[in-house]
Amino acid sequence: MSFRSNIIAGWVLAACFVALGLYLTVGSQFRGERPEKMGYPIEGVVEASAEGAGAAAADVPIATLLATADVAKGADTFKKCASCHNANQGGANGIGPNLWAIVGAGIAAKPGFAYSDVLKGMASGKWTFEELDKWLKNPRGYAAGTKMSFAGLAKGEDRANVIAYLNAQGSNLPLPAAPAAEAPAAEASAVEGNANAPAATDGNVTAPAPEK
Repeated sequence: MSFRSNIIAGWVLAACFVALGLYLTVGSQFRGERPEKMGYPIEGVVEASAEGAGAAAADVPIATLLATADVAKGADTFKKCASCHNANQGGANGIGPNLWAIVGAGIAAKPGFAYSDVLKGMASGKWTFEELDKWLKNPRGYAAGTKMSFAGLAKGEDRANVIAYLNAQGSNLPLPAAPAAEAPAAEASAVEGNANAPAATDGNVTAPAPEK
């Protein structure tokens, strides 16, 4: 082999060593490991998993939440709705109907607004506290086919605050009574046990006759 061929072979071999070194260095710095949790979170979206199931299981009645609702906080939360609705007395309809005195009013009853067919089919009902709570939680789940594109308010406290605010805008209906808390199981058992116990006497207990 000529001297020229030896030089060329040496350069090729050196290039191979350099490429191998670069490969090992880069590979150690950038490892393609599978992440512990796939995907990435999106703000405002709750996973439909055990977390969501737990929230559904702990759903508090709206009557209970209304007892501690904050009208000022409801006004602040209502700003999310202000692009489509207003709650002013005599206010005009916008993308959505005017909501003055909406609590207790008939469903699809605001004059001059073109309601969706699904809400027109509910016109015999009223916007009670309970119905507004269901609507605000999931409008499309409540009335499939509604024109309202709002996703809803997931937190019961937010819904209660908004309903309290709307009630203060011309309706002023008395809040529903909160349901009574259920007695603990142990207390119920104790009450049941006392009910089955023999009644106490005034102390005049008749002694059994002696055996003969």
